[in-house]
Amino acid sequence: MAKAKPPTQLPLCERVSSKSIIRRTVDVTVLCLFLCLLSYRLHCLSSHGFTWLPLLAFLCESCFAFIWFLYLSTRWNPVEHKTYPENLLSRVNELPPVDMFVTTADPLLEPPLVTVNTVLSLLAVDYPEEKLACYVSDDGCSPFTFYSLVEASKFALLWVPFCKKYNVQVRAPFQYFSAAKPPPPDDHNLSGFKQEWIKMKDEYEQLCGKIENAAHDLILGSDSSEYADFKNIERNNHPSIVKVIWENKKDQSSSLPHLVYISREKRPNYPHHYKAGALNVLTRVSGVMTNAPFMLNVDCDMFANNPKIILHGVCLLVGIKDEQDCAFVQCLQMFYNVLKDDPFGNQMTVPLAIFKAGMNGIQGPPYAGTGCFHRRKTIYGIPPNHHDVHINDRRILEERFGKSTKFSESVVKILNGSGEKEEHFPCDISSTIESACRVADCAYENSTCWGKEVGLMYGSASEDILTGLRIHKMGWKSVLLIPNPPAFLGNAPPGGPVVMTQMKRWGTGLLEILFSKHFPIISVFTSQLHFRQALAYLSMLIWALRSIPEFVYVILPAYCIITNSHFLPKVEEPVVYIPVSLFLIHNLNALSQYLEYETQSDDDENDADKVGRFTFDESPMFVPDTALLMLHLTALAIWLLGLQPPARGGDGGSGLGEIAGSMWMVLSFWPFVKGLFGRGKYGIPLTTIFKSAALVLLFVQLCLRISTD
Repeated sequence: MAKAKPPTQLPLCERVSSKSIIRRTVDVTVLCLFLCLLSYRLHCLSSHGFTWLPLLAFLCESCFAFIWFLYLSTRWNPVEHKTYPENLLSRVNELPPVDMFVTTADPLLEPPLVTVNTVLSLLAVDYPEEKLACYVSDDGCSPFTFYSLVEASKFALLWVPFCKKYNVQVRAPFQYFSAAKPPPPDDHNLSGFKQEWIKMKDEYEQLCGKIENAAHDLILGSDSSEYADFKNIERNNHPSIVKVIWENKKDQSSSLPHLVYISREKRPNYPHHYKAGALNVLTRVSGVMTNAPFMLNVDCDMFANNPKIILHGVCLLVGIKDEQDCAFVQCLQMFYNVLKDDPFGNQMTVPLAIFKAGMNGIQGPPYAGTGCFHRRKTIYGIPPNHHDVHINDRRILEERFGKSTKFSESVVKILNGSGEKEEHFPCDISSTIESACRVADCAYENSTCWGKEVGLMYGSASEDILTGLRIHKMGWKSVLLIPNPPAFLGNAPPGGPVVMTQMKRWGTGLLEILFSKHFPIISVFTSQLHFRQALAYLSMLIWALRSIPEFVYVILPAYCIITNSHFLPKVEEPVVYIPVSLFLIHNLNALSQYLEYETQSDDDENDADKVGRFTFDESPMFVPDTALLMLHLTALAIWLLGLQPPARGGDGGSGLGEIAGSMWMVLSFWPFVKGLFGRGKYGIPLTTIFKSAALVLLFVQLCLRISTD
C-alpha cells in the first residue's frame, strides 16, 4: 500500500497546458486566408495600377492580418494553473502573512457602502486572521468613508464568525442578503441558522441605515476626537491621515484582521499620480506597519466572491518552486450585475480568458490593476533571484526608497526573505502611525525611484499595464488564476456612456505606453522580455489604433454602393471564396468560443433596468457610430431605390459582397438601430442624430463628386 505523503510534500499547484489542435488549426487557417487575400490584392494592384480603393482595402487588410498574427502568437500555447488550497491548509503554521489593499477615491461616485461590502468580504476570507491586514486608501479624505469603516468593523465582529460557522460562500453582505430567502448553509448545519440569519440581516440593515444617515449628517463626529483630523480640510489639500480602526491582538476573544484607514497627504503643488500614487503609499504604509511578503490589491467595488481566494493565491506564490515564475498572480476581472446579453461588453470573458491564458504560457498575464496578488519584492523593483543588492548601504536605500529608517528596515527584511517565515503580524501596529504618516506624505517620493523603478509606474493612465511590463522586463513571470467560483466580482459600468468613457481612458493609457521608451519590441533587446511576450504586449498597446483601419474598412461597402463600384471579388470569380471563407470561419470560431465560455448575465426579465438595452446621452463619442449606421442605411436605401449612378470602367458596379457587408454592419449596430427609435436614455438624442445626418450627407456628396470626376 502506497505510503501517504507528508503535508509538506503535497502539491499546492499544477501547471496544465490547454492547447487545442482544432483551435490552432483554425487560427492558422484564418492567417493563411488573410495572406491569400493580400496576394489577390497585390495581383490586382499590379494588373490595374495603384488606384486608391483597392490600395486602401489592401492597407486595411494588411493591418488585420498583422493583428491576427499577434493574436495567434499569443494564443499558441495557452496554460492553466490548478491550485490545491486543501493541501495548503495542512501547513497552517507555515502560511505567510498577506496585506490587502482597497482603493477608493470619491464617496459620491464610489459610495462608502460599496467599499464597506468589499472590506467585509476580505475580512471574512478563509485565512488565519492574525496573518491578514486590510488597508483602505481614501483619496477623497472623506469622514463618511472613515465613519462607514468604523461601523463596518463593529458589524464584522458578528459577520465574520457567522460566515465561518455556516461556511457562507458569498461574504459580501449586500450580495448574500439579496436573496428573498436565506440560502441553506454549505455544511447543512441548520441548527439555529434561520434565527441567526434573520438577526444578521437586521444588523446589516442597521449598518446600512447608519451609513445612509451619516451621508446626510453635516456635523458628523463633531464631538468625537476621532474625526478631529477631518475638520477644516480640503479634499486636495490636507496632511496624511492614518488611523487604526481595528488591531488584531492575542488577548481578544473575537479577532479580525488588522483594519487601517489611510488618506495620503495632498497638496496643490504636488502631483498625486492617481491610483498608482495611492497604491505606492499603501505599499509603504503597510511596509512600516505589517510588512507582509505578499500583497493583494482590489478596487473598492470588487468584493471577494470566493472565500478561499487568499489560499488559492498563496498556493501559487509559495507552491511554484522558482519564485521567478510567479512575481504576481492575476485574477480575471468579472462582474456581478451584467445586463442580459451584456450589451456593453463589460464581461469580456472570452477575449480575457483566451488571451491571458495564452500569455500565461509565455511570461504570464499583464497586471490588470485589481484582483492581483503581488510579491512585495517585485514591487520594490528587485530582479528575480538577485542577491547582489546593497541592503546594508543606508545611502543607497534612502536614494531608492526614501528617507525613512523604519521603512528601510522593512525593505531589508523583505529582501532577506524573513517575512515569509513569520508566524503572525506584530500586534502593536498603533505605535507605527507616526512613521506611517511620514511615508504617506506627498513630498516623500522626491528624489527617489518611486514611480520609475520602484512601486507602480507613473506616466500612463494605464499604470497597471506599464507596471506589469516593467516586472516582465526584469525577467519575472506571472500567473493567471481562474478559480471556481470566480475570485472577485465587481460592479459593471451602468451604461453606454460610462463604458465608452472608460474605454477611451484605457485606449489613451495604452497609447502613452506604445509611444514611449517602454515600447515592448525595443525591450526585447534591452531587457529580459521574451519576444512572444513583447508581441502580446504590442497587441494590447495597439488596441485603440485598431479602430482606424476598422473604421475605414467598414465605410468601404457603403462607399461602393453609393458610387456603384466594388472592392470585393464578384460572385462569379473563384477568388470570392477567400473573403467568404474568412468571414465564415472567423465568425463561427468566435461564436463557438462565446458558447464555450457561456458569458454570464443577469436573467431577471422583470426588472426594467436589467433588460439589456443600450443607453445613450449627448456625448460626442456616439456621433461616429451613429453616423456609420446611418451611412449604411442610406447606402442600402440608395441600392433598393435604384438611385445608384452608372458603373464606370465596365467592372459591373457594386455586387453582392458590398450589399452583404452593409447589411452585416447594420446587424452589428443593432443596439443603435433600436436607439434611433428609442425614448429617454434608451434613445439616441436628436442632437446626435442631426450631427450624424449632417456627416452622412457630406460624405454622400463627396462620394458622388468622386464618382463623377
